Amino acid sequence: MSMTQHAEPAVTSPPAPGPRESDGRTSERPLALRLLARPEVGVFLGAAAVYVFFLIAAPPVREGAAMANILYSSSTIGIMALPVALLMIGGEFDLSAGVAVITSSLTASMLSYQLTMNVWVGVIVALLVSLGIGFLNGWMVVKTGLPSFLITLGSFLILQGVNLAVTKLVTGNVATDDISNMDGFSQAKKIFATSFNIGGVDVKITIFYWLVFAAVASWVLLRTKYGNWIFAVGGNKDSARAVGVPVAFTKISLFMLVGLGAWFVGMHQLFTFNTVQSGEGVGQELIYISAAVIGGCLLTGGAGSAIGPVFGAFMFGMVQQGIVYAGWNPDWFKAFLGVMLLGAVLINLWVQRTATRR
Repeated sequence: MSMTQHAEPAVTSPPAPGPRESDGRTSERPLALRLLARPEVGVFLGAAAVYVFFLIAAPPVREGAAMANILYSSSTIGIMALPVALLMIGGEFDLSAGVAVITSSLTASMLSYQLTMNVWVGVIVALLVSLGIGFLNGWMVVKTGLPSFLITLGSFLILQGVNLAVTKLVTGNVATDDISNMDGFSQAKKIFATSFNIGGVDVKITIFYWLVFAAVASWVLLRTKYGNWIFAVGGNKDSARAVGVPVAFTKISLFMLVGLGAWFVGMHQLFTFNTVQSGEGVGQELIYISAAVIGGCLLTGGAGSAIGPVFGAFMFGMVQQGIVYAGWNPDWFKAFLGVMLLGAVLINLWVQRTATRR
């Protein structure tokens, strides 16, 4: 009898689940707070607010041609903001990104024109030069251990001086010669600077490149081992190295990605305007960095996304063109950018504190 009693399983009803105590984990927070924790959500809301503001303040913005211009302006910023954002997630800066764009354009233009070569020779050499600048910046940061701010500030000054001095030496002017009649120009223009007519509106090809590059960058960050390396070296490079992450390769390759972006934007500018002003590009690096910061990339590294800078660049393009369509003094542009940057930083800080509050 006792054996039978021991063999029978005890059938008891499980206790009714009581209310679970919250321990502050993300999985137990409301959906709204979990969404706010995403770095790109804040800038999306900000971009929507800026868009609605200019829809009201500047009626021409509602037209298709105006929106095409806004997206074009955003794309030329956004293409460079993407690699700059990846570099910032990896814990580094590149203050030479703006003048590197002009260096790329000048290299392709002067090499092709002065040596009477097919423009594709200049394009390829410019690519090698841009990648070389990125490699040198990354290599110096890794080997010396100096802050990338100092290394790339030096690169910025060097490139700015070289751009001006070499252009004057070679062309006798501050701008390059017109290359629109040279062999290969029309083919290169179709790739880097063509337009498509969509619904009666001319749309620049850079807009499509911008969106494709953003999709690729998002996939790399979220779905590849290299993306994990970027977050790891930006969070703590010593810990990343301890678990086998190739820190030197990751950082140098990120600087080279910035060089690749500078080459692409430089080629677009060259084949859009046919000539290049050697003194341009100064200050653009701050716009690229600001777009990344507004997009949720932390200055300390280790956090951010590729989608956030897309909205950050859109905000810049919206303000830049919206001021013109509203008929305001364009001198207010930088003031608007400063307000947007400070506002985005404060909003991101508030969002992070709200999303992580227990």
